[in-house]
Amino acid sequence: MKRTTPESIHPFQRLQTMLSDLISTTPPGERLPAEPDLAKDLGVSRATLREAMRTFEGQGLIRRRQGVGTFVVSHSHVIESGLEILQSIETLAREIGLDVAMGDLHVETIEAGSEQAQELGIAIGEPVVRVSRVILAEHRPVAFLIDILPQDVLRSEDLNDDFSGSVLDFLLTRGQPELSHSRAEIQAVAAPSEIARHLQIQRGDVLLLFGAQLVSAMGRVVDYSYSYFLPGYFKFHVVRRVNRKEVEAVVKK
Repeated sequence: MKRTTPESIHPFQRLQTMLSDLISTTPPGERLPAEPDLAKDLGVSRATLREAMRTFEGQGLIRRRQGVGTFVVSHSHVIESGLEILQSIETLAREIGLDVAMGDLHVETIEAGSEQAQELGIAIGEPVVRVSRVILAEHRPVAFLIDILPQDVLRSEDLNDDFSGSVLDFLLTRGQPELSHSRAEIQAVAAPSEIARHLQIQRGDVLLLFGAQLVSAMGRVVDYSYSYFLPGYFKFHVVRRVNRKEVEAVVKK
């Protein structure tokens, strides 16, 4: 077996190793050296340094603040969930003993655009309620959630001071409409400017995006949502069952 030596490691991997050592030895809450100084010390360009730093930010190990600096962070919990079960962030957090809170909340009534109308199965221009909010964990923004619902499902005034931030939990507690399932599309995306501002990260940093339709027992889409998650604070997995019929067919052959 070929032995790996420092000389045989790719320069970018070597850079990430050095950054990992620096981050692991820096106390949580402390600021790392300024980018120009750190790039000079490590012998790389600032562009290469920023690219390497994104890996650690995605893991939730560092946090970059525009115009302020890069800080080492520490979190003791990661929200983990199987995608086969529909649960809110708040419910998942309670299961692992993690305190989460709602940050900035904005509720408004708007006219449905073409995408929203198509996803909800309504006419373009029909009034819908848009609920957007930041979710905080350990005093840091970790998710930005947007739900869009027809006015006959949710009105702006329905969300009072007791609203925790989860539209799903609100609908489940109210009991109407009766919910059946959710269809979701998951992808990694570069953070748009507005989302990056809400999550206090850099524009272009990688986020997990869930676009979902919440379907009632009557088969109607009652909520169209898209949720942005910081990868370092969330782990999602899928349980896949073996196709027994296919296995039996192979055995018979």
